[in-house]
Amino acid sequence: MKWEEWKPFYERIVREMGYSVEDDRKSAELLRAILIENDNYIIKEELKAVIMEKVYVFGAGPSLEDALKKYDFSDGTKIAADGATTALLEHQMIPDIVVTDLDGRIQDLIRASGRAIMVVHAHGDNMDKLPLVTNFPIVLGTCQTEPLDIIYNFGGFTDGDRAAFLAEELGAKEIILVGFDFSGLVGRWSKPWLKQHTTAWEEKRKKLGFAEELLQWLKDNGKAKITFLY
Repeated sequence: MKWEEWKPFYERIVREMGYSVEDDRKSAELLRAILIENDNYIIKEELKAVIMEKVYVFGAGPSLEDALKKYDFSDGTKIAADGATTALLEHQMIPDIVVTDLDGRIQDLIRASGRAIMVVHAHGDNMDKLPLVTNFPIVLGTCQTEPLDIIYNFGGFTDGDRAAFLAEELGAKEIILVGFDFSGLVGRWSKPWLKQHTTAWEEKRKKLGFAEELLQWLKDNGKAKITFLY
């Protein structure tokens, strides 16, 4: 998704969610500065080498646990969306890539970063967490405003749908979405303080609505075949 295609979605999201475009831009600039100073960033061409034709994107929905017990995911690239990283680690599985805005369990993100490439997203609400990227050996930076030189915007809003847009951008032929539930329940891995699956609160419900809409856009307009696995 090019910036020109993403911009109308972004403007609507900002309006409906009450976000600050100025803060989003500041966050992108801060992430860029931290990555340059720490010199632990990569560019998208380097990440592309990790992407196989088949990509599994793991969301943190309630159905994730059963899927991890039932299926083998060794035939594709494994991309975990933030909190889903915790679920994968619980099943002795380390993702190849983690897409995160640093909302998940930080200790699990750091643990995964020993082998996974971290795709860290900057937005206005996580500027205080961005210094955590200095704990990750390899980082690709993303944002939701206009892209900067080493800070990309491939489209997508939540960690899960952004991971799918990332896979599309980097050449995946087939994207299989695992643990993506739009039933109104939030998986217990979604936030560090959750102890069990819970009903989506208002903000989360809106986010899931945008995620579902964006994934449908990608399915209709992208090159990759997109399917859901339950």
